[in-house]
Amino acid sequence: MSVLLKTTKIINEWTDYNNHMNLSYYILVFDKAAEKMLSSFKMGEEAAINTKRSTMVVETHTTYNNEVKEGEEVDIYLSYCDHDEKRLQYKLEMYEKSKNILSSTTEVLALYINLELRKVAEFEKEKILIMNNFIEENKSKFKFDNLQFSNKLKK
Repeated sequence: MSVLLKTTKIINEWTDYNNHMNLSYYILVFDKAAEKMLSSFKMGEEAAINTKRSTMVVETHTTYNNEVKEGEEVDIYLSYCDHDEKRLQYKLEMYEKSKNILSSTTEVLALYINLELRKVAEFEKEKILIMNNFIEENKSKFKFDNLQFSNKLKK
């Protein structure tokens, strides 16, 4: 199984007139889970505040496989992760927890940004080491099928 990042309960404010989670909140749930990974890579909110370095998403590919309704819990898994000198690519999967049914996926391509200059920057050696170690430790759990952005990494 992929790497569990977060479990989230779906609240009423996230549902729409179709009585399921509105598509915009899927992205919110995915983004909050991704923060756990980004923080472990020293690129999350704390890094943005303290070092003025973070990531910015430039492209996503999202699928909506099954409905998620109010009160249900979803598990968000990291199912793939890779990078080059300036880009981070990852894919997340959302499973309805009680039935373990795939509800949604999102693949993300993000750039590493110097927030002071608002320009793309290269990852520091420390961060490359952290990411490489994480990928090496978890690559047996990753899924390599249906990836949209692998050709955008400059390796």
